[in-house]
Amino acid sequence: MPKVKPHRTSPSLDMTPMVDLAFLLVTFFMLTTKFAPEETVVVDTPSSTSELKLPENNVITLTIDNKKRVFFGVDAPQTKIQALQKVGAKYGVNFTAAQAKEFSNLPNFGLPISQLGSYLNMEKEDRKQVNAQQPGVPLDSLNNQLIDWVLAARTANQAIFHKPTYIAIKGDGNADIPTVEQVIKVLQERDINRFNLITDMENKPVAAAK
Repeated sequence: MPKVKPHRTSPSLDMTPMVDLAFLLVTFFMLTTKFAPEETVVVDTPSSTSELKLPENNVITLTIDNKKRVFFGVDAPQTKIQALQKVGAKYGVNFTAAQAKEFSNLPNFGLPISQLGSYLNMEKEDRKQVNAQQPGVPLDSLNNQLIDWVLAARTANQAIFHKPTYIAIKGDGNADIPTVEQVIKVLQERDINRFNLITDMENKPVAAAK
């Protein structure tokens, strides 16, 4: 008597839950991803083996490029606006609400405050054309606007967030040493003796096998 072959059906896999999960992940990353603004100046920092990480928030960054220029930046938009108002009042420069809003979106700048208004009035693409021509924030003994920005930003940040403000120096590997020393000096003259030096991570040397 012949055997009866059982009817076999092809296995099927329902991909619907996996597709739904993929779309959820894509949507999550699209909504939460925050792109870093384009820096006004790009520096090539030296490398080190330090594992100390710079805090993500409440950081004032002083960038020194290889042309002896110093740029000022702070992360929080509210802090930028209050610092702009305070430093502007000291130097008798007024800014409109539109200029203050544009300033809050700048990652950093390297201009005397007298030139800042006209820079903020430019379109973003036009600013990129003049970024290379920025002379840097003045920091000489007769016109030390850099320390005014630092102090104003520290005060504003403390008033808004009630958290300590960190100061980081981001120098190019070929930065002028006297310029770096001058930045450190103007900070120390105001009793700011703790600051971070931003470097690239370097692999630690491996001891040779015996």
